[in-house]
Formats: sequence, C-alpha cells, structure tokens
Amino acid sequence: MKKILISNDDGYQAKGLRCLLEMLKPLGCEILVCAPDGARSGQSCAFSAMDYLTLRKRSEEENIVVFSCSGTPVDCIKIALDQLCDEKPDLIIAGINHGDNGSVNTRYSGTMGACMEGCMKRIPSIAFSLCDHDPDADFSLMTPYVQQIVNAVLDNGLPEYVCLNVNCPATNPNSPNPDPNGKAFSEYKGIKVCRMAKSSWEKEIVKCDHPRHFPYYWLVGSYHNDEPEATDTDNWAVNNGYVAITPTQVDVTAYEHMQQIAKMFE
Repeated sequence: MKKILISNDDGYQAKGLRCLLEMLKPLGCEILVCAPDGARSGQSCAFSAMDYLTLRKRSEEENIVVFSCSGTPVDCIKIALDQLCDEKPDLIIAGINHGDNGSVNTRYSGTMGACMEGCMKRIPSIAFSLCDHDPDADFSLMTPYVQQIVNAVLDNGLPEYVCLNVNCPATNPNSPNPDPNGKAFSEYKGIKVCRMAKSSWEKEIVKCDHPRHFPYYWLVGSYHNDEPEATDTDNWAVNNGYVAITPTQVDVTAYEHMQQIAKMFE
C-alpha cells in the first residue's frame, strides 16, 4: 500500500484538505495528515527555530490518520517525517490551498513551503491550489485531475529535487472572496505544463491610524501580471480554464548568468 503524507497552510480543518482526502480515498493509499492547527498562509519555508512544537491527534479512520501541529507547514513535514512516519512516504501532498499559488506567489506560499520541504527530503511532492479564497470553495472539478496527477507521480516518480506546483481555475463565479488571478469556469479544458509568469504585488502596505494615536499597517496589495499576453505561463493557463502544472526545482542557481557574473570579478 502506497503511503502519502499531507499538509497545508490553511489548517487541518480547512475544506480544501477535507476534499483532498475524499479525492484520494479511491486510490487505496495509506494517508497521514500533519497540518497546522490554524491558518499559516504566507509562511513560505519558515520553520520554528525559536519555539517548541506540539502535536495532537485529531482523528483516525481506515487508512487515514490526522494530526495537527502548532508550527508552520514546514514544521509539519519535518515533525511528521521524524516522529510519525515509520518509513519514508511515497508521496507528499500540500493543499488543497484556498487561493492561487502560481507565479510570484510560489515564493510566499506556505503550501509550496511544505511541498518544497518534501522535495528537499528527496520525496516526490505536489502542491495543489484552487484560485478561490472562499473558505467554502467548490473543489469538485479538481477530483479527476488530482487523481490523475497523483497516480502519475506515484507510478513514475519525479526528478530529484523537482516538485509540482498545480494551480486550478476557480469554479464559482459568485465567490464572496475571489482570487485576483482567477476567472471562474464550469469545466476545465485539460492540463497545461507551464512556467511561472513574471508578476509582482503593488501597493502592498496600507497605513492606518490607531485610536490610541500611533500608526499601524496592513499588508494587502494588488496583483499584477507583468506579461498577460504570454501563453506559456501558469497565469494564462488558469485564466483560460486549464489546470496549470509548473515543475519547480530546489536549485535556484541562475546558471545562464554565471559566466556574466564571473566576468564582473575578473
């Protein structure tokens, strides 16, 4: 029986994680969940270097055990591998995230942090996200795609230090909390393997005046796709009804620029 370790950054009670478990049940795998005890969005690859961690078993049923951890998504993967797994899992899955994790968001995402941690441990890893921040988002269209992608990775593995960042279009046009990247679709057009779009967040800080007479600040911002016409990117794929798969690697060395940089120091 294949073993899958799951985490997320929305917390162990999030609908995205519960829906993911339902999608995976037909695959007949042994599933261990270790997810944060609350929301940890935007944690990226952060871990708890200056604090202790706690674990709590939340539920157990046939082939599925759920734990919560007081730390970050990366903490969850680290402590699960060390304390909860008798052997290395065949696959690590992060998600399903409520909100897009494509393009520049890849670098901020706690979902991707958990995925990258698995990848750095040389375990095939996948992050799944839906472009809808609604806590009650509709994940149903993702089911056959999640099953197809998971089966493909279980059967074939992934290159060393490469993981998959999977982003799916929104499905509810009336979502009360839509993703800034996402249009809504009633069906998906298929899968596109694509690159990260070049993008940025603008006007990220809102300054406010506290009633006790000191300034405070909210991190908000507006998302900007810097190449909206490029058709080979994750942003284009999800905005045109495709499930976007971006192969993502641990090694971020800019190999094509090494000689140029070296010449600066000759």
